[in-house]
Amino acid sequence: MLVKDFNFYLPQGLIALHPAPERDSSRLMVLNRSAGTVSHKRFREIESFFSPGDLLVLNDTRVIPARLLGQKQTGGKAEIFLLRRVGGEPERWLCMLRSSKSAREGQVVVLSGGMAARVIARHDAESFLLEFTGQESFDEWLEREGHVPLPPYLQRADEALDRERYQTVFAAKPGAIAAPTAGLHFTQDLLARIEQKEVRITRLTLHTGLGTFKPVRVERVRDHLIHREQYHLPEETARLIADTKAGGGRVIAVGTTTARTLEYAADDSGTVRPGQGEADVFIYPGYRFKVVDGLVTNFHLPESTLLMLVCAFAGREFVLEAYREAVESAYRFYSYGDAMLIV
Repeated sequence: MLVKDFNFYLPQGLIALHPAPERDSSRLMVLNRSAGTVSHKRFREIESFFSPGDLLVLNDTRVIPARLLGQKQTGGKAEIFLLRRVGGEPERWLCMLRSSKSAREGQVVVLSGGMAARVIARHDAESFLLEFTGQESFDEWLEREGHVPLPPYLQRADEALDRERYQTVFAAKPGAIAAPTAGLHFTQDLLARIEQKEVRITRLTLHTGLGTFKPVRVERVRDHLIHREQYHLPEETARLIADTKAGGGRVIAVGTTTARTLEYAADDSGTVRPGQGEADVFIYPGYRFKVVDGLVTNFHLPESTLLMLVCAFAGREFVLEAYREAVESAYRFYSYGDAMLIV
């Protein structure tokens, strides 16, 4: 199976640069796998496709303001992108570091608000270990001075609105550097209406990493090395999944991040194990889903691992035909774009 098999034509003008005026006002394309049909709705109508006894699984990760702008002591500009915390005292993070010249050990980047970052060592080809020192709590400083890590394809600086809208209304556990974008469409009112239909809602956490945007640079799909992401799946969530399956209900994953976590945590019989760790399951056509019965997702980049997962769930030809219809109907694509429900 070749990566180019997941390509499609997307006009630049269909990439959503800003969110819809209201979260649940985005459009919703509904794919019915058994009937082979496609229908068009508004996201606020999604509750009509859920039934009593279903279980909706959300990813409650919270995006941190991971993009930091500063200057080297020599005066040159520098940009730091936080990847993963590795220590608290002193504050140490694995980071990407961009500047006019390659970073070296001992180099200091002066940041706004009285914070400084020192390069401790190179970690790998893409990242460095940095140590941060300042006069206040790092987390408090970061919340005030950090920038929202918008996806690179938006090609714009973050704005005040992004602080709220590039975050789900149920975000709770800080650690992600990219939003679980399928969840951006939900409002508290919509979630309440879903629960009133006797649809249960539960949560897990997967801290979305930079690998979400990493291009697939191989020709054959199976040669791609999938990224690892930290997750936590609570015992209560595992219990509700087991109860739902036993009662004949459907487990509906909100987002590819949720789907990957559920499938990673399941054994061959489909039993989901609670716990935490790093998930690295690579899902593409040919994969047999063990847990997920329905999927809420956005429209993804051509040749991306996210699109491959969606094609694995609903069939490559069916999904790509739906994508062609979405382009013809001027759906909005990517993180701030419209949504798809697959049942």
